[in-house]
Amino acid sequence: MPANLPGIRAELRLYPDLKRGGLARHLILKSSWIVFMFLDSSPRDHYFLPADILTSGFRVVGQIMVTTQGAMGMLNNPTHSAVEVSDARMARLHMPTKLVDHFEHVHIMKKQIHAVCLTRREDLGPQALVRGGFANLVEYSMRITTRVFEVEGMLELPGRFDFTRLMTDGTRDFIPVFNAKLTAILIPSLRVENVDILVNRRLVDLMALLNQRVKPEK
Repeated sequence: MPANLPGIRAELRLYPDLKRGGLARHLILKSSWIVFMFLDSSPRDHYFLPADILTSGFRVVGQIMVTTQGAMGMLNNPTHSAVEVSDARMARLHMPTKLVDHFEHVHIMKKQIHAVCLTRREDLGPQALVRGGFANLVEYSMRITTRVFEVEGMLELPGRFDFTRLMTDGTRDFIPVFNAKLTAILIPSLRVENVDILVNRRLVDLMALLNQRVKPEK
């Protein structure tokens, strides 16, 4: 805090930061005739996001801590092999709405995660990261399956659809599917709609373009 000037006193106050759940610092300089207020608006390095995480046996709903790189940056970070979920509520897949247990923290291996559902597109991360650094992308309506789940939604790719390249190139194991719907193959009651989903490409069985669907014969 700067030294007080003659006739002026300085106060450092902490106020709740409702957006991030932390504290915003206000430096108030007071004199007999004017008040100056300076807001410390420096960005926070870490914050929590709500997420719905699906493995082959469980559904875990809670909060994941991310950096300014969002959920994509955290999940595709090769230096960490696990995800910590705070305020984690667990349900078995065959009874997806029945609470089985509730923990302050749950740790999940990334390689066992089939999909992570997010309610807001901005939670995925910065646009440059989500778009893979490409300015022009082509939208493809897709059906994607793992051995447990089916996902229908929009992929954004730089150019033509190339399945082999999408599955093998780069280090992004979790790929974004926009405006998506997820269902469990053997459990129709498990359905998540109107969300953006990060799908683990290491667990993908197949992909199909919806515009190549064959119409049934009459």
